[in-house]
Amino acid sequence: QVQLVESGGGLVQAGGSLRLSCAASGTIFSANTMGWYRQAPGKQRELVADITSGGSTNYVDSVKGRFTISRGNRRNTVYLQMNSLKPEDIAVYYCWASILRNEYWGQGTQVTVSS
Repeated sequence: QVQLVESGGGLVQAGGSLRLSCAASGTIFSANTMGWYRQAPGKQRELVADITSGGSTNYVDSVKGRFTISRGNRRNTVYLQMNSLKPEDIAVYYCWASILRNEYWGQGTQVTVSS
């Protein structure tokens, strides 16, 4: 079955950077869209950024200019470069992929920003 595996979360000081990585396995098909969601304590899960197979990107307003989403050269990989991190970015970040009209989620990776 399709599995998404994330890596790259951790603890960083405010103003610092982290890079999240995600790779999907278990399918020969390319994802139409891949993205990153996050869920902060006590809040609903929200879309952070996504990217289509054609390279079109979409960001939530709060991360524009600070985060960059990209797809890797290897099929079904996606990255999230997070710069100028703020305490309000603290959340569990989930990788997401749409493959043949099915949606898949990673297990999540914690991002913590100390002020």
